Amino acid sequence: MEMSRSDAVWSSETAAPRVCGRKISREQLIRRLGEVASGTGLGNGLAALTEYVGATHYLLARQDVSQDGGLDFVVCSDWPFDIVRRLSGIIAGLHAKSTELEKCLAQLQPAFHTMPDDIGLPRGVSRSYCAVTFSVGRTRFSLMLLFPEDVILSQEALRDIAVLAGYVASHKIKADVRHDRECELTERELECLFWIAEGKTSDEIAVILGISRNTINNYITSVMRKTATRTRSEAIAHAVRNNLV
Repeated sequence: MEMSRSDAVWSSETAAPRVCGRKISREQLIRRLGEVASGTGLGNGLAALTEYVGATHYLLARQDVSQDGGLDFVVCSDWPFDIVRRLSGIIAGLHAKSTELEKCLAQLQPAFHTMPDDIGLPRGVSRSYCAVTFSVGRTRFSLMLLFPEDVILSQEALRDIAVLAGYVASHKIKADVRHDRECELTERELECLFWIAEGKTSDEIAVILGISRNTINNYITSVMRKTATRTRSEAIAHAVRNNLV
């Protein structure tokens, strides 16, 4: 997790309200993102996206580990740490309540949520925050933005950063985002997923593959854990969306 040291304490001065949206043009944004691809840090790219849309602070979250507990889901952020820690359970709850279909429909679509009343925010910062969801390969991310009370975020600019955030993340997200082998499906798990998508029951798959029904159920449970899905239907939707079957 990459956190900005300069924002360890978030003073009211850093959250001074803005009266307008974008601070940089689309051309300036593309140029800065080109520098990110050439080797500057992930935070620099996210800061450019944040500035372009007229927001103040960014938090990039990985959704598939948001239910594990702790703060491992935070990839890169300049939000104050105490607010991130308080909000982590809420973010995990939002993701857990979403169906696989709802997650698919949310791709690249900005959504606004409200901070709980007991979370202290600096003067001038809106209690609403914007979340833009996108995918890099099989992994789904959310870019969450804080913004001043007197700023209305441009829908056009939000659509721009929904696409460009994936570009930035694809260049910079490597080992520190838990690309471990545990998240990859095994050949046998893919076989079970294929037959589930074909409408086969555990008993039928057991006959086809020549292994026990309990073993099939164990494989299916593992598939749902690795894909952060709760039902076989959600696992099938995940597989179709990611070209696994």
